[in-house]
Parts: sequence; C-alpha cells; structure tokens
Amino acid sequence: MAALGRTKNLSFTPAPKPMEDGCGYPDGVSITKSEISWGGSVLLRCPAAVALVMWERHALQPEAQRIFGKRVSSAQTFGTYSCRNVYGREHGRRSQHATANAIDVAGFTIEGGNSVSVLRDWTDAGPKGEFIRSVRDKACRSFGSVLSPDYNAAHANHLHLDMAPWMMCR
Repeated sequence: MAALGRTKNLSFTPAPKPMEDGCGYPDGVSITKSEISWGGSVLLRCPAAVALVMWERHALQPEAQRIFGKRVSSAQTFGTYSCRNVYGREHGRRSQHATANAIDVAGFTIEGGNSVSVLRDWTDAGPKGEFIRSVRDKACRSFGSVLSPDYNAAHANHLHLDMAPWMMCR
C-alpha cells in the first residue's frame, strides 16, 4: 500500500477480505482512480495492483504513444476477484482470481475513440495487432503469469495477468 500511496494520479482504498475456503484477499485494495479508466474500481491484492499500475504506466501508455501517437483512455476487463476454481471447474485448484491476484483484460480504447480488442485484433498485421501483442509481452515484466490467445482457446478474447509464484508468458 505504501508504493501505491506514493503514486501520482492514483486513488485506492483498502479492501481486506479474510481468506475462507481458499478465497479472499487479506491485502486487497480497490483502485478507484488511475491514469486510465478501468470501467469502475479494480479490486486486486496489493502486489497485483502495483503490477497493474506499473504495466499501465510503463507499457500501455508508452506503447500507445509510440504506435498510435495517443494515450490509452480506458480498458475493458472481464474482472478480477471471483471465488472459483481454474476454468470454473467443479473440482481442482483455485484460480488466481479466487484471491484477487489476477485481472482479465479484453481490450483498450485509445484517445479519440479507436478501440483495440484482444479477440478481434490479436492476429492483425497492423498497428492494433502490434499494440496488443507488445503490451502482452511487456506485461511479462510486471506479472508472474501472462496468458493470451497464444496460450489456449480459453484466452482467445483476453489477456490474463496474475501474480502466481511461477513464471509463464504465452
């Protein structure tokens, strides 16, 4: 929380939820304001929140500026915290989402209204595809695991970013 508290243009509130049945987030925060709109508050554990802010400021914005000459104004997500198992299976290990340790990002809006979608633009040979693939690659510097359409069909429409203790960038 100290790192987040020193970050310009960022507002957040603590959001502790004790662990129960493998779900919860003892060190959660709700990001309520950032340099881009995330479509509402973003609930993550502190390390994931710090990684998200670092990715936003050191990857999303510079890459948008480099490729489009404009900044990212908003991102579209499929959410963060969800008390569930991996792939929503009835049995198995808990997802990183079960501890607010992950976010699924579906796309972005660039200033002026241009949209970039993981589903639609992943294979695009132009600037939209370059942008989405580049920010995926750069997410691997901040997050433990980054899964994209290159990983499997379940990730065809989003980038899964989490702070798992293992490294994977696909």
